Amino acid sequence: MTDEAKAVLVRITGRVQGVGFRYWMRGQAQKLGLSGWVRNETDGAVAALICGPAAAVSTMLERCWIGPLAASVAEVVTESAASDAVLPGFRITK
Repeated sequence: MTDEAKAVLVRITGRVQGVGFRYWMRGQAQKLGLSGWVRNETDGAVAALICGPAAAVSTMLERCWIGPLAASVAEVVTESAASDAVLPGFRITK
């Protein structure tokens, strides 16, 4: 039995910019075999699209609550997304 694919848009708030959150997130996503992107938002949040096996996506969402050492996460908000247009790999965008 294979793990069903899942895609979510994520918005992470707190002290998440200037602490290496995007680079940390890319590394975690690559370890989990996920696709998508991550970027800083103008309001200080970090946004991401995470796609892959449902179990790996869930693990990534749990890790987003922790983040890199210098981060202090206040909130992680998710919503379902379409995964049909996602390119392979996980990248940092502007």
